[in-house]
Amino acid sequence: MNNIYIAIAELLIDIEKELRYLQLWDDEMISDEALMSEQPFAVDTMTFPQWLQFIFLPRMYFMIEQKMQLPSNCGIAPMAEQYFSVLNLPCAPLIDHLQKVDALLTRQ
Repeated sequence: MNNIYIAIAELLIDIEKELRYLQLWDDEMISDEALMSEQPFAVDTMTFPQWLQFIFLPRMYFMIEQKMQLPSNCGIAPMAEQYFSVLNLPCAPLIDHLQKVDALLTRQ
């Protein structure tokens, strides 16, 4: 497996770990209707942490497992910074992981 796939997979695991630590991980699946959103980050149907859990992480894992071409431009960290700026949570490690994902994918 290509090193980029390994590096991204490790970061995805870290992102899930941080979401769980921050108690932002949902134990129940989100509705099918929410998953059908066509808005960036599904802002009309879910929170940013839900988008990470139910859309971003599964899609990235699928792409890695299938050895698909990964996105060549990624800008998730700015959205995370905006979302978490109003919350009083220790989210710096999560944002750091997302910045690393952005950097790895944009550098390809």
